[in-house]
Amino acid sequence: MEKEQIKLDKLYIIIPAYNEEETIGSVINDWYSIVEKFHGGGQSRLVIIDDGSKDNTYKIMQEYAINRPLFQPLTKSNSGHGATVLYGYYYAIHAKADYIFQTDSDGQTLPEEFIPFWNARKKYDMVIGYRNKRQDGFSRIFVTKTLKMVLKLCFKVTVTDANTPYRLMEKETLEKYIELIPKDFNLSNVILTVIYIKKNLAVKYIPITFKPRQGGINSINMKNIIKIGKQAVVDFNRIKKII
Repeated sequence: MEKEQIKLDKLYIIIPAYNEEETIGSVINDWYSIVEKFHGGGQSRLVIIDDGSKDNTYKIMQEYAINRPLFQPLTKSNSGHGATVLYGYYYAIHAKADYIFQTDSDGQTLPEEFIPFWNARKKYDMVIGYRNKRQDGFSRIFVTKTLKMVLKLCFKVTVTDANTPYRLMEKETLEKYIELIPKDFNLSNVILTVIYIKKNLAVKYIPITFKPRQGGINSINMKNIIKIGKQAVVDFNRIKKII
């Protein structure tokens, strides 16, 4: 009598990258170990999307892919972090992933903290990191706290940490609601969190460590904060009518 084969969940890890030649090698090594562990019968993938970098980020990615069959490097023209994250989500959905995890390429998050997220995946539509151990500087903490207040005013929701680049989502639910987000949306993860809360979906927060940027240039300064803030108000008003 043949044994019934147990289907292993297919995990896609989505990471956007822009001018990260200093960190991309270590990020690939760190997160490749996770797709090897949760390999989905050889179907899981680490997908890093180069967002039109001006340095050697994509070249390094290609070199690392030679001996890593579960690593898929992609490149495209520059469109910003939010649009690149959405690009990665759509890629994973079309590849029929069971679960989609997103983090960033600056080395601030820890792969070893992923296990509790994976263990909780069956109980929640989204498991999202809560950055209670932040080491990334006052300006970014200020942005997060301000964003929390803006979301409360705009959408009447209380969000613990809306923009954390450390989230695991069940594909079927993400596929159902991602179409609500314009593909050029700047703060795509933020509005995705808001949608999940507004739709009364099951969201779980798990504390994570958030290290200082491990290389490259920190793009968050007062000028950029003001620019992002103005655009966020426009974007939030645009999408408020939809959700």
